[in-house]
Amino acid sequence: MKNLFLDAGYIIALEASDDQNHKAASRYWRKLLKSPPPLVTTSYVFDEVVTFFNSRGRHEKAVEVGSNLIQTDSIELIHIDETLFYEGWEYFQKHKDKAYSLTDCISFIVMKQRGIRGALTFDKHFAQAGFEKLP
Repeated sequence: MKNLFLDAGYIIALEASDDQNHKAASRYWRKLLKSPPPLVTTSYVFDEVVTFFNSRGRHEKAVEVGSNLIQTDSIELIHIDETLFYEGWEYFQKHKDKAYSLTDCISFIVMKQRGIRGALTFDKHFAQAGFEKLP
């Protein structure tokens, strides 16, 4: 099975039972677990997820989710180096007509470099950038 990109919004929806997308994320996740694809994410996505939970007074949840992301063999965590940072920054600057975050732009660069077409996300920006938005 082909790699999928794992975005922060999907992880948050999966882990936060009060998230508006929790049911959809959980349902799709159960389907994926039958034949789990290799997942790819970045250290910027990791930061967004951990910060989300911690900033809402859920430090233990932030540590739990962060530890799972780091320790799970089926998730490749790509650390953003200087080259990737500046490639994302260049992409960000070129797309002034979009409301992309820098993290989104770096995610798009990683996906293009690795030939990843699908993203586990609820963020419409992935579809705007030409990727398949799952679920």
